[in-house]
Parts: sequence; structure tokens; C-alpha cells
Amino acid sequence: MKCIGILGGMSWESSIEYERVMNAAVRERLGGSHSADLIVRSYDFSKIETLQESGGWDLLAQRLTADALALEAAGAELLVIATNTMHAVAPQVEAAIGIPLIHIADAAAAAVRAAGLDRVALLGTRYTMEMTFYSDRLEQHGIEVLVPDEPDRTIVHDIIYDELVRGVVSPTSRDEYLRIIDSLVASGAQGVIAGCTEIELLVTPDDVSVPLFPTARIHALAAIEAAWAE
Repeated sequence: MKCIGILGGMSWESSIEYERVMNAAVRERLGGSHSADLIVRSYDFSKIETLQESGGWDLLAQRLTADALALEAAGAELLVIATNTMHAVAPQVEAAIGIPLIHIADAAAAAVRAAGLDRVALLGTRYTMEMTFYSDRLEQHGIEVLVPDEPDRTIVHDIIYDELVRGVVSPTSRDEYLRIIDSLVASGAQGVIAGCTEIELLVTPDDVSVPLFPTARIHALAAIEAAWAE
């Protein structure tokens, strides 16, 4: 198995899920006391959040690129950015490293296409819903993307940053998400991409009437598959 480098801690609530899924997948495959071969760079998310809010994407790209190179130098043979939003700087990171980067939107798109769907709702941070780095990547796979209208985009975003990244899971917020999902399904969405890894803490596949694609789990399993690929 190849060694996987993880840029995580954005937030650690979802990074823990990445490590859990990866380690469980390796143990299921190999048995015994086996676990995933990982090198993790975990951030103080408050500093990441501040740069996001101020538009400091160039600084974020520089920071993640430097740390990706450090993971590669430490022995990582492939890389994951354990967050949807920070794939906004994935092109800069990917251009600088000499190891494969497993892109979260590619993994999500593969799952959507495997389910036979081509029109999905995308929920995530404001950056993921409003910037084009994610929807464009999905559209390259032949998937049409719907996002909430305002003020629902703000509701989705604020619940992520004010609650989920802080470990707060509120039934009231779950109801708001389900209302928004129902609206998008009524507009033609065949499934829902949980395009922020923390959303999986709030909404489960059992909560919705259409397929839900939990990107943290999907991405983590895609990395494990890539780690075994020849």
C-alpha cells in the first residue's frame, strides 16, 4: 500500500472521519492489526477560516503547496486535501508536487455517475457553492449542478462555520438543511452532494429521499483504492 499524505484539520471534525474511514478500509481488506499508512498535516482551522474570509486564497495556496511538498519529502506517495472548500487551490498544489493528488470532486463525480445520475444539488460553504472550481469539475464529468438560492446559501454556509466545524449538531439546523434539500429536489435534483465534509455530521442518507453523496467518505475510500493501484 502506498503512503497517503493528508492535508487536514480544515476542520478536524471531518479529518477524523477521513482517518477513521481509511483505517477501517485497510483493516477490512488486510485483517488483523493492519491500518493505513498516513502522514497528516493538520491545521489550526481558525487561521484558515480568517484567510478564506479575507480573500487570502493566494496565501492559502502557498501554504498548502509548501506543506504538500513537505509531505511528499516525508514519504507520501499520493495526496488528499481533506476538505471540499480548499480544493479551490488544488490546481496550484497539484502543479507543484510530483505525486498524484486525488481530487474530491472527481471522486464525488464518479460516485454520482456510478449511481446513474446526471443532475445533483451541491451543498457546501459559500465558496464551494459560489466559486466555480467545484461545479466546473463536476460538469466536466457530465453532471449538472444545482445550488440553493439566497437566503438558503447563507443558511447552509453559516451552519457549517458557526456550528459544524465547532462540533455542534443541531436538530433545528438539520431541519433547515432538509428543507433546502427538498426544495432542490423539487427543482429537479436527482441526488445531493454533501460538498462540505462536515455536512455528514448533520445529514445522513436515511434523512433524504434521494441519494446523498458523503464526500469525506467517498474521497477517503478513493484514496485507499488509489493507494493499492499499480
